[in-house]
Amino acid sequence: MRWLLILFLSAGLARAEGEAAGDFDYYVLSLSWSPTWCALEGDARRSPQCDADHGWILHGLWPQYHQGWPSYCRTGQRPPPRSMTAAMADIMGTAGLAWHQWKKHGSCSGLSASAYFEAARAAYEAVNRPALLRKLTEPVRLPARVVEEAFLKANPEWEPDMLTITCKAGRIQEARLCLLRDLTPVPCGQDVVRDCTMRDALLDPVR
Repeated sequence: MRWLLILFLSAGLARAEGEAAGDFDYYVLSLSWSPTWCALEGDARRSPQCDADHGWILHGLWPQYHQGWPSYCRTGQRPPPRSMTAAMADIMGTAGLAWHQWKKHGSCSGLSASAYFEAARAAYEAVNRPALLRKLTEPVRLPARVVEEAFLKANPEWEPDMLTITCKAGRIQEARLCLLRDLTPVPCGQDVVRDCTMRDALLDPVR
């Protein structure tokens, strides 16, 4: 019976697809440490993102339920033109990522493509990204909580349960901030608050 319970709980948190646009509870602003993505995926793809000196880039602004999240929603909004996605490459790394984020997540916001990207940029620019992490000159290993503490120190109005640091393959991966629809920081739901507990996570320097 245990496997049935696990299956039930997993299904409850599984991402939905094809939901109605605009039906969500809050946003998750996801900032990705570009050197980690480049080391794990981007270099092999020869992504132009990895030719630039990106630190924390905008992975996406994700509509979220208190449990689970919608994706690829039904929307009457027109998809963004190439010029619009290209204009997001300065903070998202590539136009391709911007397009993917609109298709998977932006379509669920209930906003037009232009309004969604404006909100995503505003949320990104409102974050004080710790300058100290950009000053690294060589890879370091550190507790993931040190990265969280750096963000909280740079953004003293945040509470710890508004922010989550994630890891992947032994590396610092992302910083995720929970936001109301008006982009005010808010405590995250239980399925988002999953801080990395590593004590020796690898953090590569900005190239």
